[in-house]
Amino acid sequence: MLMGRAEIEALIPHAGDMCLLEGVTHWDATHITCNAHSHRDANNPLARNGRVHALTGIEFAAQAMGVHGGLTGLVGRRPRAGLLVSVRDVLARVQYLSDFAEDLQIDAEQLMAGGNSVTYAFRIQAGTHELLTGRAMVVLDADEVVS
Repeated sequence: MLMGRAEIEALIPHAGDMCLLEGVTHWDATHITCNAHSHRDANNPLARNGRVHALTGIEFAAQAMGVHGGLTGLVGRRPRAGLLVSVRDVLARVQYLSDFAEDLQIDAEQLMAGGNSVTYAFRIQAGTHELLTGRAMVVLDADEVVS
């Protein structure tokens, strides 16, 4: 593992139980791969009735995107605020992430970056099972945009 939870928490505005990622296993200028096991925790803050729905995987992916932005210098520092403004082409192949005993692998690929926004494609899998795919656009330092 290239970096662990403490280093991840230094790059994103999530801490404690809301930091869903456990580590970064690979990253380069346009890609990041993270792993997580918090989907198996019945006390996960995103769990309902002890289960983590597949669509919460969008938050796992958004956190991976935030880490990538910090690592590549796209953000340059921990953003004061980020706003997930769009998700598209989301395909959930399962109902619950928590049904899988394997760690999640979260892959994100930066497709476009300009100004204060960035677009990524993402994929979440557990072992050989593809669980969730899609694209997301994030506005960085959204507090400056909406003020």
